Amino acid sequence: MLGTAPSSATSLLRTLDRGRLWVRLSAPAVALGSPAAGSASSVWGTRFASASHGFVFGHGLWETTDGGGHWTLDSAPSGSILSLATIDGQVLALTAKGTSQGGPGPARVLRRALGGGSWSTLASVKSVDLTDPTDLIATQAGTAAILGGTSILVTTNGGTTITSRATPSLPQYFTPAAIAVTSGNGLALLCVGQGYTGHTQKLVYLSANGGVTWSKASTPSPEGDGGTLAGSGTTLVLATASAASWLDRSTNGGHAWATSLTYGDGGLGWADLGFTTPSNAVVIHGPAHSAGGDGRPGRLLLSSDGGASWRAVTF
Repeated sequence: MLGTAPSSATSLLRTLDRGRLWVRLSAPAVALGSPAAGSASSVWGTRFASASHGFVFGHGLWETTDGGGHWTLDSAPSGSILSLATIDGQVLALTAKGTSQGGPGPARVLRRALGGGSWSTLASVKSVDLTDPTDLIATQAGTAAILGGTSILVTTNGGTTITSRATPSLPQYFTPAAIAVTSGNGLALLCVGQGYTGHTQKLVYLSANGGVTWSKASTPSPEGDGGTLAGSGTTLVLATASAASWLDRSTNGGHAWATSLTYGDGGLGWADLGFTTPSNAVVIHGPAHSAGGDGRPGRLLLSSDGGASWRAVTF
């Protein structure tokens, strides 16, 4: 967990028992921030490939190979690392071409061997949301997917090869908003349409062949502006926010939905929604880049029943 301590210093905590006991690790000497916070060194994400090998990323990349005992600032890649994932012995990074851009903009997908070496450019992404660094690389079951405009980049081998798939043909005014990987070949796509007073029309499409073909699943609740998806198998969770923050859940591949959690928080929103096993899920409520309170109201929620119920973790 990457966040701030009471002194407002960047802090890194580790748990080995799903949130019961936490140990403080050393953290890179850099402030917590967001992609829209300027070009000064700051970070907003952490990913670990193993208990010892991990990364902290943002306006720069820091790497540890001793479980957070020591951190090294990598000289590359340059610019803002919006999202990072480790998969199949490789590191994938989604990087913005600038360091302080707002709104949708272009990005690049880079790859490096987990053990080290130079970065190579895999693909350009026409448009990603540079104001929100969360959930931009979806991973599950050895597959990674990145949504960029009306195309989806899919890899099943850590980016050694990457394929561009077209999003489905959508009704007028609908655009793709978020992608989830649900299995080795399973994808779920959230699309949003016209908005009205804290709502947006939503559609979910499914693919069982890595995005080659798509079928419409359902229309989730319109509550919330857009959102992100995560899932495992036939279970999907949709995180969305507007006047409040909602977690909606489907257990039949997105064909029917029910709200599992609501916070009347004025729309603090979510980050890092994901599944670590088919039953264990995680999400951050009120991430650091959201507004409200002291500007960093985030807290970790865990689920052990596939997103049916959630509990807040204390540190």
